[in-house]
Amino acid sequence: MNSILLAFLLSLIAGLATGVGGAMVFFFKKTNTKMLALALSFSAGVMLFISFVELFDEAKESLYDAGLEQGFLVTVIAFFGGIVLMALIDKFIPHNDDEVADTEEIKKNSELKRTGISSAIAIAIHNFPEGFVTFMAAMYDPALGIAVAVAVAIHNIPEGIAVAAPIYYATGSKAKAFFLSAASGLTEPLGALAAFFLLSHVLYDGLFGIVFAAVGGMMVFISLHQLLPAAHKYGEHHSIMKGLFLGMLIMALTLVVLH
Repeated sequence: MNSILLAFLLSLIAGLATGVGGAMVFFFKKTNTKMLALALSFSAGVMLFISFVELFDEAKESLYDAGLEQGFLVTVIAFFGGIVLMALIDKFIPHNDDEVADTEEIKKNSELKRTGISSAIAIAIHNFPEGFVTFMAAMYDPALGIAVAVAVAIHNIPEGIAVAAPIYYATGSKAKAFFLSAASGLTEPLGALAAFFLLSHVLYDGLFGIVFAAVGGMMVFISLHQLLPAAHKYGEHHSIMKGLFLGMLIMALTLVVLH
């Protein structure tokens, strides 16, 4: 398969996973908070493992291959740069981490609807650079692109639930909830399209290294600042830890198969 076509396809699949999470409103009368907590912690495990084991190492090696003697130092700087970037996005983009699941106390009102909409906007913004990175990773190494796409897709499923649940309980419409969650994931292939037009002709090892390290930092921030705190709100600590380590194991096995 053409490498560019594969890169676009992986970005599209990763983005559509948000709609998969949103589609869960069709199968449950109310959101299962324990399952949501497990999904969130599982996603965190996947993202932490791929960040520290795969992306950080790929970034360092890419920078060394580009002839940069201080490749490790640049990797570290880019990694923490990604964390700072996500912290700034988290500060200035409106979102509601505490209202990602249903409880009996939640009422169907305009405030809950705004929560779902603002979550969809925030997730759409987050998904754009994910599509960008998935495309770049696939262009650089198809196996790495698949690994990144799998991690992003798994991460996007609970994001879809986070959008769909408040919309469903605010409006009573499963169709609206699904549509909004799916739409928030379509910015992923748009990010891939941007990568194609902006960087497809100037890709080189050093740029890949910086981007991969930064994305690793972004994933770590999302995992520790958003996913795990939300999981602890809706689940028990021991089950969350099981989900976390299971996510790491699944990602590790995926990377073993791909390599």
